[in-house]
Amino acid sequence: MYSFLWMLAALLSFCLMAVGARELSGGLEIYQTLFFRSVIGLLCILVVIRLRKRADLFATKRLRLHTFRNIFHFAGQYGWFLGISLLPLAEVFALEFTVPVWTAIIAAIFLNEKINTSKVVSISLGLLGVLIIVKPGYGIVNQASLIVLVAAICFSVSHAATKSLSASEDPLTILFYMCVVQLPISFFLSTTDWVMPPGIQWFWIVVVGVTALSAHYCMTKAMQTGEVTSIVTLDFLRLPLIALVGILIYNEEFEFSLIFGGLLMLLGNLLNLVKPLALYHKLIKSNFK
Repeated sequence: MYSFLWMLAALLSFCLMAVGARELSGGLEIYQTLFFRSVIGLLCILVVIRLRKRADLFATKRLRLHTFRNIFHFAGQYGWFLGISLLPLAEVFALEFTVPVWTAIIAAIFLNEKINTSKVVSISLGLLGVLIIVKPGYGIVNQASLIVLVAAICFSVSHAATKSLSASEDPLTILFYMCVVQLPISFFLSTTDWVMPPGIQWFWIVVVGVTALSAHYCMTKAMQTGEVTSIVTLDFLRLPLIALVGILIYNEEFEFSLIFGGLLMLLGNLLNLVKPLALYHKLIKSNFK
């Protein structure tokens, strides 16, 4: 029950963050958006830790893994924000469901795992879902979709690291180091084309900053209180939710191929999700203690 409530809060946060990212696209560079997101997130975390009187949450013995996680997460976030500006919201969210597929492939390549029947079926369903959604042959759509797919690969590494960290670190510690690592990176990259956000953009910057924080906190709590398969199944609700948002707010066309492709990826994920994540957890924990 608790994992369901945490995932519901995470779903709402992800949808609001997508709307904020779309509203900021074209008016603010992505690096600058990510910088403000880190600043707002860091301030919120500092206040919460201060109120809880838990200075011990600043301490960690796994700084290398925090850094490793957030380099990949930053790259994934950049690709995700760029995809939001180029593609229908539902397509970006649908392509995110390839994360466990890439996890399974990478685990097989780098951990020398055997490609058994269930893994072949899982990967095949995932890739078939991608083809149905991307629809090869549409030029700019293919390029934008490729960006989101690369972002999904980065997220797969980041999620595995988060799963490893959640075994020993408080969610606030994970979020604190997310902001601490990503803030200087985004600031350095945004200095070449800095623009002072006008009027309403400050509102959307706050929305992105707060929902990015709440999404990660709720997802981490869900991982701690629920099973991976349950979390992934509930996470699929993001697709119809964001499709509805796209239709109502941005007049985006509803495409059945998004739901059908997403369902295929969900089925593939459920068939072969737990074992690859456990292997990734073991690999990262042994190398980044």
